[in-house]
Amino acid sequence: MNYNQNEKIAQITSQTLIIGVDIAKYKHVARAQDFRGLEFETPFNFENTKSSFNNFVEWIKQLMDQNEMDKVIVGMEPTGHYWFNLSHFLKDQDIKFVVVNPMHVKKSKELDDNSPTKNDVKDARVIAQLVKDGRYAEPNIPQGVYAELRVARKIRDLLSVDLQAVQGQIHNWIDRYFPEFLTVFKDWEGKAALQLLKLNVLPHELVNLTEQEILEHLRKAVKRAVGLSKIKELKQASMV
Repeated sequence: MNYNQNEKIAQITSQTLIIGVDIAKYKHVARAQDFRGLEFETPFNFENTKSSFNNFVEWIKQLMDQNEMDKVIVGMEPTGHYWFNLSHFLKDQDIKFVVVNPMHVKKSKELDDNSPTKNDVKDARVIAQLVKDGRYAEPNIPQGVYAELRVARKIRDLLSVDLQAVQGQIHNWIDRYFPEFLTVFKDWEGKAALQLLKLNVLPHELVNLTEQEILEHLRKAVKRAVGLSKIKELKQASMV
């Protein structure tokens, strides 16, 4: 046990209500216990909606009043993006929430009934126990412009992956159907090269176009970079 875990355990006292929440797409399951692991009442089921979140908070407050507790900590698995709504809601309510490692949940659930099978009620209990033992992390939820920057970065990463896939497809098509194209245009991503590719013609179709037709098409994107000599070179390459 390291110092950080000792510090986390020390934060949980006899006055702390520990909640474990099993996150799902539509419905969540919560279980409550004290610092010794003694469970309170039956599991609480609530939906992934604001009204259900309010009911969840009311349930927490009732348990705190009934058991004379003044602190609460809510633990959950960071399951995909489904935990974001609840975490933002709890943050707005000034309710401390933490996350546990999904691998720890998977390994710990066998301790109760010697079975690793998935069960929402069982997982909520395991999550609460992990929080009790200080095996959790406090997530950093960015706000304002920082939240927007995180989303923007994620979108950029997704677009970069899509761009690389498209570039790979174009390379594949050029190598298969018109490898000579790259002997004339060193960079197929240049304005003139891209404009020629927009003709959507194969080499045997390109030779049937007049030089003037090709030049007029190029002039839509570039004015001076490519002349008739480059077009003749391209047509010559297409006949190889």
